[in-house]
Amino acid sequence: MIAIIDYGSGNVGAIANIYKQLKIPHKITGDLRELEAAERYILPGVGAFDPTMSHLNKSGMVELLNEQILVRQKKVLGICVGMQILADSSEEGVLPGLGWIQGRVRKIDAASLLVPPRLPHMGWNSVTPRSGARLFDGVDIMRGFYFLHSYYLDAAVAPDVAATVAYGCELTCAVARGNVFGMQFHPEKSHSNGVAIFRNYAEL
Repeated sequence: MIAIIDYGSGNVGAIANIYKQLKIPHKITGDLRELEAAERYILPGVGAFDPTMSHLNKSGMVELLNEQILVRQKKVLGICVGMQILADSSEEGVLPGLGWIQGRVRKIDAASLLVPPRLPHMGWNSVTPRSGARLFDGVDIMRGFYFLHSYYLDAAVAPDVAATVAYGCELTCAVARGNVFGMQFHPEKSHSNGVAIFRNYAEL
């Protein structure tokens, strides 16, 4: 069962609807016992880094998730700000992140953007996956994914970068390190490409 983590941040309903269509077992939950029993997790997020981390810290889930993901090696997929909080820290706030992916969240350099509106990066963009990135199997790379963000995760370890997007410069838009995955774009808003991502994640 895939646990779509409900901690007050993220479009959990849209993700659940896709898994319902795919007939893949899933549950929206913030219950610690249900989370412990889950086989893998999706960590959504909408908004800014500090409020998102604050919501998660107040939920009481962090200790359990650290155990399930770092010790028991269950898989987790962070989406949008849910990916950013995988990092150690962020220029957008002062709270520490989860530290599951080494790196810092940085603001996109507006000076590198030639065409207004410069920020946020909003709309559809093609991406460049790393060779062998299984989450992108069956994806129409040229069609790409829907983005809405002004910050990105600057991974400290190059092999952790699973995909990049060109927006003024090359930005990390997906990460993968062992059982930890993250995506800056919104697969739940990316039509057939997003469906492919969610199916691939369930089959990893």
